[in-house]
Amino acid sequence: MTNQLLEFREILKSRPSNERKVDKHARKLLLYLFTSTRGSFTRLRIIMHLLDKPYNTHQLAQDLDLDYKAVQHHMMVLEKNNLVSRIGKKYGAIFYLSNFLEVNISALDEAIERLDRKLNHKKVYL
Repeated sequence: MTNQLLEFREILKSRPSNERKVDKHARKLLLYLFTSTRGSFTRLRIIMHLLDKPYNTHQLAQDLDLDYKAVQHHMMVLEKNNLVSRIGKKYGAIFYLSNFLEVNISALDEAIERLDRKLNHKKVYL
């Protein structure tokens, strides 16, 4: 998992970025969705796939080797929080990154870094 997170950071760094300052509310939202909730790593994997090209739910489930219903749930969470947009209504709906996420994509790098620290942090009990 850690190797994938490093790959994700490299992919984000290789993308052309705008030099805009990240909105603090967007930063908070991305940190919450990708570090503080269950399924955050799965949502991050979905976002990284959508960076390349749009997918429908079935294609994402196959590419990520996940259950269709799980991907469907994560897509609903991402859409509700305005991180992805859809074309179409039902089964064949195509998902792509929203303009909101495209503008604030640099905050995703910080979320990946925090998720990496969280996953590699060893708890010590006294």
